[in-house]
Amino acid sequence: MSLKPQSIPPVPDQTAAVARAAFPKGTAVLRLRDELGTIYQDDLFAALYPQRGQPAAAPWRLALVSVLQFLEGLPDRQAADAVRGRIDWKYALSLDLTDPGFDFSVLSEFRARLIAGEQEALLLDALLMRLKTAGLVKAGGRQRTDSTHVLAAIRGLNRLETIGETLRAALNSLAEAAPAWLTERITIDWFERYGRRVEEYRLPKGEAARAALAEQIGRDGHQILAAVYAADAQVDLRALPAVQALRRTWVHQFYTEEDQVRWRTVTELPPAGQRHDSPYDVEAHYGNKRSATWVGYKVHLSETCDAQAPHLITHVETTLAPVSDIDRTAPIHAALATRGLVPAVHFLDAGYVDAPLLIASQAEHRIEIVGPVRPDISWQNKTHQGYDLGAFTIGWDAQTVTCPQGQTATSWVPKTDRWGNAVIHVKFPFRVCTPCPARAHCTQAKASPRNLTFRPRAEHEALQDARRQQETEDWRRRPQPRPLGGMVDGPALGENSRLSFRGSWAFRRVTPEFANSVRCYSDP
Repeated sequence: MSLKPQSIPPVPDQTAAVARAAFPKGTAVLRLRDELGTIYQDDLFAALYPQRGQPAAAPWRLALVSVLQFLEGLPDRQAADAVRGRIDWKYALSLDLTDPGFDFSVLSEFRARLIAGEQEALLLDALLMRLKTAGLVKAGGRQRTDSTHVLAAIRGLNRLETIGETLRAALNSLAEAAPAWLTERITIDWFERYGRRVEEYRLPKGEAARAALAEQIGRDGHQILAAVYAADAQVDLRALPAVQALRRTWVHQFYTEEDQVRWRTVTELPPAGQRHDSPYDVEAHYGNKRSATWVGYKVHLSETCDAQAPHLITHVETTLAPVSDIDRTAPIHAALATRGLVPAVHFLDAGYVDAPLLIASQAEHRIEIVGPVRPDISWQNKTHQGYDLGAFTIGWDAQTVTCPQGQTATSWVPKTDRWGNAVIHVKFPFRVCTPCPARAHCTQAKASPRNLTFRPRAEHEALQDARRQQETEDWRRRPQPRPLGGMVDGPALGENSRLSFRGSWAFRRVTPEFANSVRCYSDP
């Protein structure tokens, strides 16, 4: 397909006349064309098409159809039918009433071009630019951001089914890429084990029989990986996506011990969020948010929420499911700044709010973050019967802390906690804590003195101030926008709707056996 950008024609007179007669009060689609115009131009998509080949369908029309089908929740087939049969869609697309439209497959091909060209945000950016010109969206005001889960379009499999289907997918991929090479390395019984989809198996009953089958599959997979990574093997076989999925899965699920392939026990597995559950979508991971759990992705949506104004999406970002909300707050602010849509007030839930962000958002973008910060979870604060952090006086300049009983600690040690945050650790001396009459209100340790850990001054004061504010009646009565929430189904978004993510993966715990298996299945 090739593209030669052309100017957009006006709405044909006959189409306009029939549309006005059929819908004298207008429709949402008619108003979209009348008030916002065509929104897109062919020039926006020129880099996605070659200069030679059969002429492509006008990409500005495909972009607008994509918006309209999302607006009405239509799959590709029904969207293509709407282009052929609906008067208001023909009006918006500048088509004659007799225009036959296009095949529905053109829409998925268009989205695939956007994904391949890394232009996933192009449609939203162009629409926001047009909305800014129309005065419907602007910097300042109020916005809210929340995340929800996107379900991957994959079949749910247990561990045994996962390893079987992963090896079967790798064998199919190798059979297409190097059939003669593969034939020399397998035996006839492999066709019986891996010739059918794993859900069609009659899996053995009993843990021992299942473990034996798993280790048989593990040995077969190890044999294939050893052959693929052999010095005389075709290098391009290692790059096959199914082979890479096999390698990662075997690191997750197996280890070698005295030249024997062993299936990991449940306690030896890496965290669920780091494993993938299907060889056909290795970027779909297990995720959880409060009580919700799923396999797929996570999408962060930002939306204007000013009263007496339309609520419009200003930013969409899809991440891997395990990515924490708090890791996306700063990038979301940066993206809104790039679009010139920085809000004055940004409503967030607790997952997005942290002390450094309270400071940085105000300093860098002049954004007021409104959202609950995580409370003090110490037993002293929960029971309201002990000395929590707020009961101590911190001498920032002298680097001392004084307890409610008047005792002072001078052990002031800056550290980094396990989440990478800068903290200060203070320890009171034994000689004052041990005989203290208020010890029961301060610590539950039998012998150790009271220890305190808190953020550096600016972050500590911002956090304490936010906690005090959210305990006030005024803060509770402040109007809060409803959460965005809801579950998004991957197939409902359409083919190639998700973003593509590539990157390294790591384990939180690495045993010697794990390290050995990583070496076994890594590139030399």
